Amino acid sequence: MTRPVRPLFAALLLVLAAQAAQAACTVEYKAKREKPFELFYDVITLDGPCSAAEATLRAQLARRGLTLLKIMSKKENQT
Repeated sequence: MTRPVRPLFAALLLVLAAQAAQAACTVEYKAKREKPFELFYDVITLDGPCSAAEATLRAQLARRGLTLLKIMSKKENQT
């Protein structure tokens, strides 16, 4: 009885792993630039789970010379 269940269980794990890999997070945020002083509001979709969104967003903004002020909202989506 356990032999037919193993392939089914393995297939289920693969499906769940594929869904997790396709997760994306939509983030609404405010940011600033110091010189010249500018304020930004934007919505961006990031690859990966929302739990890692803040670190990912901070890194992306830093490459553009921006500082994250506040995350207004996060929404997990499936792509």
